[in-house]
Amino acid sequence: MPPPRTREKALRHRLAELRGPEVQAKALDARALAALAANPGCRRRAILDGAGVNKAVLADALGSPSVFGQSQFAFVRGNAFEAKVKADGGTELLRLAHEKLDRAAEPPADARVPDLAAQGPQGRTARTELALREATEAPGVWTLLDHPMLALDVAGSPAFLEPDAVVVHPDGSWTVVEIKSFPMLDGAADPAKVGAAARQAAVYVLALEQVAARLESAPRVRHRILLVCPKDFSNLPTASAVDVRKQRAVTSRQLDRLTRIEEIADTLPEGTCFSPELPAEQLAESVESVPAAYAPECLSACELAFHCRDRSRAEDMVTRLGRPVRAELGGLTTIGDVLAAARGEAGDPDDPAVAALRRAAALRAEALATAAPEVAPCP
Repeated sequence: MPPPRTREKALRHRLAELRGPEVQAKALDARALAALAANPGCRRRAILDGAGVNKAVLADALGSPSVFGQSQFAFVRGNAFEAKVKADGGTELLRLAHEKLDRAAEPPADARVPDLAAQGPQGRTARTELALREATEAPGVWTLLDHPMLALDVAGSPAFLEPDAVVVHPDGSWTVVEIKSFPMLDGAADPAKVGAAARQAAVYVLALEQVAARLESAPRVRHRILLVCPKDFSNLPTASAVDVRKQRAVTSRQLDRLTRIEEIADTLPEGTCFSPELPAEQLAESVESVPAAYAPECLSACELAFHCRDRSRAEDMVTRLGRPVRAELGGLTTIGDVLAAARGEAGDPDDPAVAALRRAAALRAEALATAAPEVAPCP
């Protein structure tokens, strides 16, 4: 077996071939890593993200343009809200962290806000690690790191991540802060949006854990993050503590899988390439050579969702009905198989999914027969 450094070099070369030698790699960010964790069975997304393929450009080249992403209005509104939350040295943000996460500590009267400016992502990452070390070694003081830079090892190369903020508590523990512009109404926010924020924060938690492990006395990285949002319909900030242990575990498993993307790459046909410069037919063939795990949730998380949905519809796959339905249908993978099983034309009667479908079809037929009104003859 070749040494690890040789294997990593060979993998990077292979991924560059898949991306196209003339195409610049798109760096992974926390949103992309969180989306991977949300759909860990999608080998297509794993290899495309691992190779640094720009999926938005790829979707355009395939003729299925993506509308995934944040609107300019939401982007501006989010930046304005974040600036308000962090005003006056993060006084309000630290007050919320004290109230929601650490009431036993002294209130954050004289917090530190270190300067994290440095040249390039590597420089900013080193400066962030130094600031975290200094803050941890100064107990009894609150510290706010505004837009720190973290590095997370992904597929043998660093992914540079930039959380909204990280708070160092007086006891030396660290908390990730996520600032979102969607509202909390009566203390609760949209569960789907909170879930997406939690998955993104879990990526930052993993990156912080890697930093903590390099320190002599590893500080505690808290698994309850601070989610800051506008209160009701105002622009006033409120917050909630969100436990991300489940999301962190899922993301960690998916990243472990992603570091073995050479296994996916080895199954691809020779000459496979995802360069948008290729003819549309050849590009589509390359994309289809990697299995996808499409679900309706992909529409809000992946730039290739429209392409995969069209293919799922063309192939009559049950995955387009959603993961819960797919899980209930067992080995029935197409809509045609499901209908045939329900009508008694195919399928093993001992299969629980087939038996359930036939019972449902019989009950439906009985209900329709009972409810159907008698049609009186025309006079």
